[in-house]
Amino acid sequence: MPSPIDLTRHDRKVSHHRPWPRAMVDASGWKLAASELAGGRWNLLDLWGEPATVHMAIMDQDTADIVTVSLDCPDGNYPSVGLHHPPALRLERAIGDLYGLSAEGLPDSRPWLDHDRWGVRAPLGEPCKPLPKAVPYRFLAAEGCGLHQIPVGPVHAGIIEPGHFRFTASGETVVRLEARLGYTHKGVEGLMMGLSLERAAELAGRVSGDSTVAYACAFSRATEAAIELVVPDRAVWLRALLAELERLANHLGDIGAICNDASFALMHAHCSVLRENVLRASHRAFGHRLLRDIVVPGGVNRDLDRDGIETIEATLRNIRRRFPALVELYDNTASLQDRTVSTGVLRPALAKQYSAGGPIGRASGRSFDARRTLAYPPYDRLRFEVPILHEGDVNARVWIRVREVEASLALIEQILGELPAGPLRGNPAHRQETQEGAAIVEGFRGDILVWLRLREGQVERCRLRDPSWFQWPLLEAVIEDNIVADFPLCNKSFNCSYSGHDL
Repeated sequence: MPSPIDLTRHDRKVSHHRPWPRAMVDASGWKLAASELAGGRWNLLDLWGEPATVHMAIMDQDTADIVTVSLDCPDGNYPSVGLHHPPALRLERAIGDLYGLSAEGLPDSRPWLDHDRWGVRAPLGEPCKPLPKAVPYRFLAAEGCGLHQIPVGPVHAGIIEPGHFRFTASGETVVRLEARLGYTHKGVEGLMMGLSLERAAELAGRVSGDSTVAYACAFSRATEAAIELVVPDRAVWLRALLAELERLANHLGDIGAICNDASFALMHAHCSVLRENVLRASHRAFGHRLLRDIVVPGGVNRDLDRDGIETIEATLRNIRRRFPALVELYDNTASLQDRTVSTGVLRPALAKQYSAGGPIGRASGRSFDARRTLAYPPYDRLRFEVPILHEGDVNARVWIRVREVEASLALIEQILGELPAGPLRGNPAHRQETQEGAAIVEGFRGDILVWLRLREGQVERCRLRDPSWFQWPLLEAVIEDNIVADFPLCNKSFNCSYSGHDL
């Protein structure tokens, strides 16, 4: 059975890429990778572009070997991966929007991020394309007797980011859902170019505000891999503490919000109180409720003192005292179980095909967790279980979050008990030559990937991939054959990021 490593012959390797290899391939090597993805032996981690090059990060699901392959496309075309492997479809559409590169054979060539509001085409391509006459965006057709459409969004009730959902229904039963995203596109890849490491780290932490620690960690680890910078042990452990506090707050919020969309506001209220306690403890311990701008390339810029430790420990005791009763309340409320059990089922085969990460993947049998599978420090020295279920419904996604709350509580206690002394940051050494680095970090939604190229201490290119890229399409799949009224429940049980996806 071939391995991704087979694509990285010595004469093809890019010498300055770390920690996993990157190799230039020809069209046949690119097609081989696409065929292995389609066969289910390899997982697609990301697919992104530059003005005349496309890159694809892939992982062997059995060995966890990771490789990035790159294909030069001076004529602006490359063989479509999405033709063989559907998870690549939207990524290729986005590459076309941003860089003007065309995937040959791509089944769906409609724009994805470009809503005809930029004033140019392919703004990151060379050169920018002239602006042709706008073509109306056409949703996919669904035919059948008695079908009707329900448009929802992009503006929604409450404080929520914009996204458009086009339902085709037969009575109350959904037969097709098609989402259109891109409304929160901010031009992050363009904004990254030319930034210093400090400024780029700040921008990375703002890609998706609820994952600021995870994104900053991923960016910093990619930078540190590129320049071969060793991070002090205390900073490594503090990063894990920050990441688990972020995960804990978000999972508590999600559990309550899912119950709220099933009209069980009591759970929402109590979980919101616990989440608020975590946010206040984070502010007292580290100076920011969302822990923003603390993780930086080389380490962290804020230490934890005795008062901060005592505040976090008191918060953990409070959650341990109150959370089990909430779990029991959820489990023993028949009307709530009636809404969540067997609703929005994601089949394990589909979760595997789309490399679904986080609670979405783990509730459908996919055991990938970057903390365990890739075992980056300090998780290689910490004891924790990765919960796995196979039912794939809303209820399973709730229970995965419940178990991960319990795991994060235990991890935080371990980290506080074993936190080493020492410096907080190593100093990055700027070099003249080009350096490339990549990293994968486990956020609360799943794995976040960052790839970057540095030149003379500045960011030349940077790609940040949110787990939502592979989760949004699955939401369309799980709502089919459910009723329209269950969409908010399914949507909240996924809780994909709009901002992280749209970039």
